[in-house]
Amino acid sequence: MYKIRTYNAIAAEGLDQFPRAHYEVGSEIAQPDGILLRSAKLHDLVFPAGLMAIARAGAGVNNVPVERCTESGIVVFNSPGANANAVKELVMAGLLLSSRGIYAGLRYAAGLTEVAAADMGPLLETEKKHFKGQELMGKTLGVVGLGAIGSSVANMALSMGMKVIGYDPAISIDAAWRLPNQVQKAENLQQLLSRSDYISLHVPAIDATKNLINSSSLASIKHGAKLLNFARESIVNTADAISALNSGQLSCYVTDFPSPELINRPDVIALPHLGASTREAEDNCAIMGARQLIEFIEHGNIRNSVNFPTCELERTSAFRICFANQNVPKVLSQVLNLLAEENINVIEMLNKSRDNVAYNILDIDRAPSAEVLSAITGTEQVFHLRSI
Repeated sequence: MYKIRTYNAIAAEGLDQFPRAHYEVGSEIAQPDGILLRSAKLHDLVFPAGLMAIARAGAGVNNVPVERCTESGIVVFNSPGANANAVKELVMAGLLLSSRGIYAGLRYAAGLTEVAAADMGPLLETEKKHFKGQELMGKTLGVVGLGAIGSSVANMALSMGMKVIGYDPAISIDAAWRLPNQVQKAENLQQLLSRSDYISLHVPAIDATKNLINSSSLASIKHGAKLLNFARESIVNTADAISALNSGQLSCYVTDFPSPELINRPDVIALPHLGASTREAEDNCAIMGARQLIEFIEHGNIRNSVNFPTCELERTSAFRICFANQNVPKVLSQVLNLLAEENINVIEMLNKSRDNVAYNILDIDRAPSAEVLSAITGTEQVFHLRSI
């Protein structure tokens, strides 16, 4: 019986992925094999003995101590793309709200409670000029970060008749394939900012992106541009954004991360963390996270990990060992020699690496003894081993 500890309210559709005959799932489990969570912060968590994996039902993993997990041989998964459509649709709303007098017009219309029906039409014809906006068609959207969400936003903007400039110094091959050739490539962030009427941010919250939008980068922005942040609060230096609003360098800031100094400014549209708050996105993220945990726990396969390499091997034997090691020469050969000494034949194997971590899946023809498993565990540079 495998045990899964949950944090936060996980969508029932995700929890239903775990076969109850083989999994115990709940928020009170003390010694879990895996953890499934949304936004709960785990930085102070003492890892339980036997914890193998953590799955984040969402894209960002800044609430998980990823480096410490790697050192402990714990695989960390996220759910890239599962909430992409939800965020894309909210970006669309942000573009429209920042361009047209929709929000101000709604507030104005809501205050017309004392106006007589006969006077309503003439009054609106007189007052609507105060809420005039501009169309998105023909304007340029700069998309910073071209992963699953950023590429989806780029495609959406193109379909609305906008021009799109993209910038992502770490774009993956998969992400590049998702982008249509109409997306222009910016050589650097400053070039994108200087050419864009709207800027939408879609990068993770890591040290390299903290305060990415600051007084220095804002100095390059096209005068009067509009900034949208549905990624992470730390990416934008709020004080610097306010200074740019005060000077007119920015004409509007749309953010999913309100702070006291942003509230009730006419040039700020602040939303209460709505980015992935749809039933469909929560279901998709929970399902993806659960399936990744199951595949890893039962077969050792890894997909969408943020700290281990992608490594998936269709099972060809009833006996499988998986191990992780520091990415240095000769470790795999040492393990193969240990198996050969016990006359264990390797039927199929896969070896992948990512930065300093190597991960290996070996299908073998018979069950390994406790002695050979102990010898593999004792091999220098091996820090994680499972026999499945």
